[in-house]
Amino acid sequence: MQKLRIRYAKRGRLRFTSHRDVARTFERALRRAGVPMAYSQGFNPRPKVSWIGAAPTGTASEAEYVEVSVVDRVDAAALVAELDAALPPGLDVIEAVEAGSGSLADRIDGCLWRIELPGVDPDELGRAVELLLDAPEVVVQKLTKDGRRDINARAAIVSAEVVREVEVTTTRVGDGAEGTRRCGILSTVVRQTQPVVRPDDVLSALRVVADLQPPVPAKAIRMAQGRLDDSGALTDPFASDREPTRATSGLPAVAE
Repeated sequence: MQKLRIRYAKRGRLRFTSHRDVARTFERALRRAGVPMAYSQGFNPRPKVSWIGAAPTGTASEAEYVEVSVVDRVDAAALVAELDAALPPGLDVIEAVEAGSGSLADRIDGCLWRIELPGVDPDELGRAVELLLDAPEVVVQKLTKDGRRDINARAAIVSAEVVREVEVTTTRVGDGAEGTRRCGILSTVVRQTQPVVRPDDVLSALRVVADLQPPVPAKAIRMAQGRLDDSGALTDPFASDREPTRATSGLPAVAE
């Protein structure tokens, strides 16, 4: 049996797709691509697919991870092409590697989020971020499976900065007139905690410390996942799997 690790993106309108629907879509795509999946035992065998920290519904991502087990050896590069062709646009396979030793989940304890805030002046956003980082604690309400509870969102925020601004073109319905508005963009590294602190919790924290109220919903994109190093940066969870000794080039993509 061989285990492969896949990085994929969730883009565009598919950011509103639930994780359950994404999982079903992936299973169908694996069958269409002819991947020789390994199955669990018992009365209801299921393909051996393991998901790592799926992004919440409504957020896009450039760094989603899944592991699959197969019964015949598969070329990782060919798997990328075959599986990507079988998936709908917006679920895009970026990379696949043969799994090395250790657990992929143990290599991920933080993520980098890009949060776009149309209509929020970057200077105003910068002042709010300064207040957030200076605060020793920022308590927000979070809805969990056990109901609403107070959490300290500040404890999970490793870093936050306003990276740049863009001009967003808007069209008024009716007269077709166009206008522009500034868009503040926040880049933040968040440590995995329990419960998980997500982009909406970061925005709630900005509202608590600075009364920051975006006029339209924010757009959040997960840019990376990995293990935090001593500087607060994220390491690549596939780095140790890319060793030359793990290459599988020349092997068939799928079982004949």
